[in-house]
Amino acid sequence: MQLPPARTVLAPDGSDVRVLLGLAAGGLAHFELPAGKVSAADTHRTVEEIWYIISGSGEMWRKQGAREETVPLRPGVCLTIPLGTHFQFRADPASSVAAIGVTMPPWPGEGEAVLVSGPWRPSQS
Repeated sequence: MQLPPARTVLAPDGSDVRVLLGLAAGGLAHFELPAGKVSAADTHRTVEEIWYIISGSGEMWRKQGAREETVPLRPGVCLTIPLGTHFQFRADPASSVAAIGVTMPPWPGEGEAVLVSGPWRPSQS
């Protein structure tokens, strides 16, 4: 399969998603947030994710219980979003940020993402 030339779905957090392949235990997608944009903060009801940053730069905030951190996003960075983690990401003003992400189990559809409060004001869609 080739990477689709344009987004196939708009994620609940406002990022562009190009759905790739999937199996019974998980799915693979390409996520991208344009330069200067901020996603909505959310958490997932049933899925966990692993992200690998492939281009651009930005930051991701994650909060799980009392643990909270902000991670720089640069090519080569790999991070997890365990079940129940609150997270939000943003692209640097001069660069979009793109990642390949594995969702386990596969994304079930509408209602999976629950909006939460995050540290940054999300961009308007």
